[in-house]
Amino acid sequence: MAEDTATQALPMRLFRGAADRRHAKEIQQQLELVESELLEHLRFASPVADAPARYLMGAGGKRIRPLLTLLTSELGTGPNELVRRAAEAVEMTHLASLYHDDVMDDAKLRRGVDAAQTVWSNSVAILAGDLLFARASSLVSGMGEEAILLQARTFERLCLGQLHETVGAQPGDDPKAHYIQVLADKTGALISTAARMGVMFGNAPAEFADPVTEYGERIGVAFQLIDDVIDLSPKKEQTGKRAGTDLRAGVVTLPYLLLQDRAASGDADDAALLARIEAGVAEIRGGADPSLLDPEVQALQTHPVTRETEATAHRWAEDAVRALDPLPKSSVKRALERMADSIVNREG
Repeated sequence: MAEDTATQALPMRLFRGAADRRHAKEIQQQLELVESELLEHLRFASPVADAPARYLMGAGGKRIRPLLTLLTSELGTGPNELVRRAAEAVEMTHLASLYHDDVMDDAKLRRGVDAAQTVWSNSVAILAGDLLFARASSLVSGMGEEAILLQARTFERLCLGQLHETVGAQPGDDPKAHYIQVLADKTGALISTAARMGVMFGNAPAEFADPVTEYGERIGVAFQLIDDVIDLSPKKEQTGKRAGTDLRAGVVTLPYLLLQDRAASGDADDAALLARIEAGVAEIRGGADPSLLDPEVQALQTHPVTRETEATAHRWAEDAVRALDPLPKSSVKRALERMADSIVNREG
């Protein structure tokens, strides 16, 4: 897959100088070890459990979280067995959440392949996710009380983020602030945990833990905001999705919320576009062809609210880089800065 090739090249892009190649090669080798060890951790004696539990792992992925754990461990003595175990636990937790998300969102595709519940059933997909959560907890259980508590709190935030997304903003809530908090809980929480665990188990100075945690939270939000932009104009060969998949499904995104604001302020054109989108989503839910929203997807893609969303993502990435100010200058710090940049400048 093209995504896998890009993932393999990422450490080399993060460490650009000749003197940094040792870091890049070591992280790439460790990432390959994490990948092979993950496959082993996902094996189940029961074939009924084995196939669905390994399904999304086999579909590929960016592996941003384990890469970040390995990278922040370089602020100390670098990757070791505990760092790899932490990287595997956070990626397994992420994979588990995808099974549940796809059931709740009634998603048809994930990483360019059929979503797990369309291959088996909702119940099997949910149970496969539960199995992965259990395996991730087992991995962390031998890593000390601090790691166990961090994993538990992260899992809690994942659940709260999904719950708040499901019930939506409540009366009196700012919809945009509510949305950003959902992104922070559903995505930022686990990415920040990935960063923190690298410091914890890479024997880095303890005072580095909070800066990389804040960095991880902020790049997580930036990642999802850029996803909102990419959703409107994905390259199908990279994402496996048509443009506007979220919009057609009625999923709330920042461009949609910003369009609501503009419509409410009295802009007639924006109000008309919003009305067409809402009517189209209702028709699609009733069984209409999703292509009926093609003109509206194209209109939103080129609309100022999408550029505003992109600018917001860049601000979150810039804030993430600023969170690293307490870290001394080093090739690892520069790599973290480049990672933030790569997240908001990606195309899929």
